Amino acid sequence: MTADSKGRGARLGAAAPLRGLWPFVRPYRGLVALWLGALGLSSVATLTLPVAVRFMIDRGFAGEDPAAVDRWFAGLLAVAVMLAVATALRFYFVSLLGEKVIADLRRGLYQRLLRLDIDFFERTRAGELVSRLSADTELLRTVVGSSASVALRSTVTFLGSSVALVLTSPRLAGFAAIGIPLIILPIVFFGRRVAKLSREAQDRVADANARASETLNAIHTVQSHAREAHESGRFATAVGLALAAARLRIGTQAGLTAAVIVLIFGAITAVLWVGAKDVIAGTMSAGQLSQFVLYAVIGAGSVGALTEVWAEVQRAAGGMARISELLAEEPSIRAPEPARALPAPLQGGIAFHGVGFHYPSRPDSAALSDFSLQLEPGETVALVGPSGAGKSTVLQLLMRFHDPSTGRIEVDGIDLRELDPVALRERIALVPQDPLLFGADALENLRYGRLEASEDEVMEAARSAEAHGFLSALPDGYRTFLGERGVRLSGGQQQRLVIARALLKNAPILLLDEATSALDAQSEALIQQALERLMAGRTTLVIAHRLATVRRADRIVVMEAGRIVAIGSHDELMAQGGLYAELARLQFVA
Repeated sequence: MTADSKGRGARLGAAAPLRGLWPFVRPYRGLVALWLGALGLSSVATLTLPVAVRFMIDRGFAGEDPAAVDRWFAGLLAVAVMLAVATALRFYFVSLLGEKVIADLRRGLYQRLLRLDIDFFERTRAGELVSRLSADTELLRTVVGSSASVALRSTVTFLGSSVALVLTSPRLAGFAAIGIPLIILPIVFFGRRVAKLSREAQDRVADANARASETLNAIHTVQSHAREAHESGRFATAVGLALAAARLRIGTQAGLTAAVIVLIFGAITAVLWVGAKDVIAGTMSAGQLSQFVLYAVIGAGSVGALTEVWAEVQRAAGGMARISELLAEEPSIRAPEPARALPAPLQGGIAFHGVGFHYPSRPDSAALSDFSLQLEPGETVALVGPSGAGKSTVLQLLMRFHDPSTGRIEVDGIDLRELDPVALRERIALVPQDPLLFGADALENLRYGRLEASEDEVMEAARSAEAHGFLSALPDGYRTFLGERGVRLSGGQQQRLVIARALLKNAPILLLDEATSALDAQSEALIQQALERLMAGRTTLVIAHRLATVRRADRIVVMEAGRIVAIGSHDELMAQGGLYAELARLQFVA
């Protein structure tokens, strides 16, 4: 491959990511056709104007019939009206197309993100993803709804004016053609530079957005450590880097614009000087020169517009490249084809057979090793052990957020790998250690457990979770806005809402991950009764550091370093001594 062909490939490849927009444009082919029709009509009107001006000068001003002036001016006005109507239609159709395409793109990208596995979100910052959904898609909206139309219109008018220049005066057109390579060279040189700088600038903007999102989500921690000034400095640094990258891109783009304008109008001036000599010599009419000048101005304006639009296209291509990476991301945990159906009703039998697991972020450290455990339907089993023993990993694998590295996990005798993860998780209710509420009212938060639940069912679940009292006392009752992440409630109240959500889901398998950790002694006593009602008839897996909460479990599984070291009741394990007895002694003595 020659250097020239490589250069052409690089230039064409710079905008290649925008081809990823076609699947989102395809459903609106009718709207595209209307846009192209209006664009063609406006281009024809634009290219007709110089001809109308030529005949107005040569036949109107210089003609013997005074009425001819009126006719040619009327014709010129008709062309202008056609141009105005066609331009308005072109703007309407292409703007509407841009809004529809980007709305579909945002919906598709968000749906894709929601279906990616936990491993993806563990290695990707949420703020960066939000930036992709907002800043990058906004760039693409500008390209589809404006820049693409300007680029196509400019290309058509440039080609049309070039042909018209040749037809008007081949000699002057030949002189003008000499300057074309001088105009294209800076576009090629600067354009590739702008593409690279645009991507770097957008990366820095995404970094700044991610920093702000992370800090605002942890505002309680920031303020409790009096680190407002520190975080302001970190964000200012991130914004400064984004500004520096943007300044470099803008400077390069400005240099490209200046160079193109000087070259274009320098070439036009030289050609007009030659044309003026021809008019004086009588080899060209004043109307012909006027027509040539207008076509030259139209062509030059089209090249200038292409220069500016090309920079925007480069920026949008960088954004589309990152969006395409997200759209191409495939979850490692997904439903097989075809997926097996869970039995109805689900009994809730759970079996771990020789399960081993390494987190992708810690490949050299086993989170679980040869873990084997069987839970009978309706049985309550508690997992205890020091931090890092692998208790939460057991729950993560059971919900199929990850697949085991070795061994298998079964529910009612079916390997989890044969199931649709969504169908599996619909049959599992989780009460996490850190309660997570949404920025909505209490009713919507509770209905997250079962979207179609009636208000009476929601209130009954709240009563069972000892949450009805404080919810009813809120200013608007169950319709009170709880603030982002439920900040208007105490930790214990948030936990009781999450327990009520699990009650409402009414799933046959229940996972309790430190479900009473955020409660005071009085609240814990109240909620313990609700949990016992919730666990009745369900297969329950409980994680607890506070051993007092698991003494009534059917079996207690003691874990250490990803392995099971003992199984038994509280009394049996106390009698055996070992790790459980030591943990109990430390807690109860304290």
